[in-house]
Amino acid sequence: MAKRSTIQPSVAEPKSSAADVAAQIRRALKNGGSAEHAAGVQWFFKDEIQSHGWYTADLRRAAIRFRREVRKERGLNFLVAVADQLFSGSVLEEKVAAVFLLEKLDADFGDREFKLFESWLDRISSWSDHDGLVHYLIAPMVAGKPERTKIIFRWARSPKRWHRRAACVALIRGARAKMFFPEITQLSDSLLADEDDMVQKGLGWLLRETTKFDAKRTVPYLMKIRKQAPRLVLRTACETLPLDIKRKILS
Repeated sequence: MAKRSTIQPSVAEPKSSAADVAAQIRRALKNGGSAEHAAGVQWFFKDEIQSHGWYTADLRRAAIRFRREVRKERGLNFLVAVADQLFSGSVLEEKVAAVFLLEKLDADFGDREFKLFESWLDRISSWSDHDGLVHYLIAPMVAGKPERTKIIFRWARSPKRWHRRAACVALIRGARAKMFFPEITQLSDSLLADEDDMVQKGLGWLLRETTKFDAKRTVPYLMKIRKQAPRLVLRTACETLPLDIKRKILS
């Protein structure tokens, strides 16, 4: 088990910069992890990432405690600056901690923060830090301001795999609220020929959530695209459907 460590930098010191605090958090993350769990994480990602071996629940609890202290002593802008420093790191827990520091604060964010989070897409190293960033920070902001879907379609045309996957994942929160169905089908049509498995999995995830919360409109759409859609996309999209409907779509 990872040690029950906490993130306790000296945030109350006015002279501490965001970079200073982020450096202290990095040390706490390094000292608080589990080497055994880190080896398991690295095996799971096939050496794609670096990990200190924190369990997600422990990391979230530590980040939330730190968030409360920072907002009280230094304010939201300083917290965002610390998170920006952390998401520049190369270790999985640093990026996940950055997301947890800002999770569920989307009501306090505006276009400036959205552009910042968009810039983080160029720092992605694996699907794990990608999905944390997009699902927990970007997607709620897209659902909260629907005109941001215009940016989504720009990402869908990007040569970068993580931008194209982000276009899919960024619509999931809206899909769960029965929003964006025309945008979801338009995006899906544009990505059906994408051969990247990370993009296909992202699109399948989006269509699965759309099916789960709006099957009446989504099932006919899946029937329409079933001959040209990648098998991975269709299988994922059908996961929550009754067996008879699933067989009909996949046959």
